Amino acid sequence: MLNIGCHLSASKGFKNMGEVALSIGANTFQFFTRNPRGGKAKEIDEKDVQAFLKLAEENNFAKLVAHAPYTVNPCSKDMKTREFAHMIIEDDLRRMEYLPGNYYNFHPGSHVGQGIESGIEIIASLLNDLMKKDQSTIVLLETMSGKGSEVGSSFEELKAIIDKIQLKDKIGVCMDTCHVNDAGYDLVNNLDEVLSDFDEIVGLDKLYAMHINDSLNPLASHKDRHAKIGDGHIGLEAICNIINHPKLCHLPFILETPNELEGYQKEIAVLKEHYK
Repeated sequence: MLNIGCHLSASKGFKNMGEVALSIGANTFQFFTRNPRGGKAKEIDEKDVQAFLKLAEENNFAKLVAHAPYTVNPCSKDMKTREFAHMIIEDDLRRMEYLPGNYYNFHPGSHVGQGIESGIEIIASLLNDLMKKDQSTIVLLETMSGKGSEVGSSFEELKAIIDKIQLKDKIGVCMDTCHVNDAGYDLVNNLDEVLSDFDEIVGLDKLYAMHINDSLNPLASHKDRHAKIGDGHIGLEAICNIINHPKLCHLPFILETPNELEGYQKEIAVLKEHYK
């Protein structure tokens, strides 16, 4: 079975997201933990959560991916920004335990002139302070495109963060196809080589989820502009190779393409049709 979904709005609750996912042919989804451009979060409705968990069990949902807000920058040179990231991630990890055993994804951040090594050290320090032995949530570092001073655009940078994490069983990676294309990893012509490199550097056992997006920009552009599946420089054939690859096909695939629900439904149908 292809484990596929898209990014959904959490405004109407988890049960609603589950129902919407099912209505468009999905068996997983991604959601922002709170306002993506701010810090405010809705109160958890435990009845809604329990209704969703029942729905998910009845419909064999794959792992969910929660996404931290874009305003989180754990390695900013500004101390207030770092304190904000600490507060948000701490609260998000607490709230994620209402949905036990799922994934919490975030952008590692931008070092803003401090240097990659300093950024890596700050990110790891924050996570070590917040991650708990008894948490059921796996924290995922998202692969980045390398624009500006982003940390995490190379597999080596991700490994450097993971190497500093104390609770190794609670940390992993979410690979974004648009981002890795824009960072310079050739998924179109050298997918096996890219995965081999990732395995050698980070370890495929640390790859927990995929953001499945086409890219408006060519290889190594360092831009980060998502495109609909088949409308970009990665293309439908390469995307289909990714979802069918024996080292990837078991993962949850999350669409973050520029679409409304109808567009997501069409993309899900196309990818299911090409899933072997």
